[in-house]
Amino acid sequence: GWAVSVALVFKGEVAAAWLYAPARHEMLVAVRGEGATCNHAPLTASQRTELAGARFPAHHLLGFVRDMEASPCPNSIALRIVEVACGRADVLATVRWGAEWDVAAADLIAREAGATVTDAHGARMTYNKADPKAFGILTTAPALHADMVARLSQL
Repeated sequence: GWAVSVALVFKGEVAAAWLYAPARHEMLVAVRGEGATCNHAPLTASQRTELAGARFPAHHLLGFVRDMEASPCPNSIALRIVEVACGRADVLATVRWGAEWDVAAADLIAREAGATVTDAHGARMTYNKADPKAFGILTTAPALHADMVARLSQL
């Protein structure tokens, strides 16, 4: 349930990312514009088109995700993000303040696998800001993103 994340950031954008999950024997790598891999195999994010029944990494589903299905939920936010990148989950959302260093590597890995990644308000994440905090993170199959932003805006 834990990982080591390294991200190379240039001008506010993640250019390269490495995420190693020793207990899972997974090494995930992404380079902007070149795709993402897990143990050298290309990643393809979830392509789900409906929120109802979507897989969401959580132990219990409450509130705004009650109509989804719980999927394995590692302790690491980075690993929950890459669950979508690996096609093992369809949606991941948090609605609290977090630090950019916890999500930067997973952000690029998920985007390079084809997922959509933003903050909880739907804005693209930027990195190496004076204040390294962001409000929430939303990682989804592309077709689910707008509906999830709408749900989160009602909280």
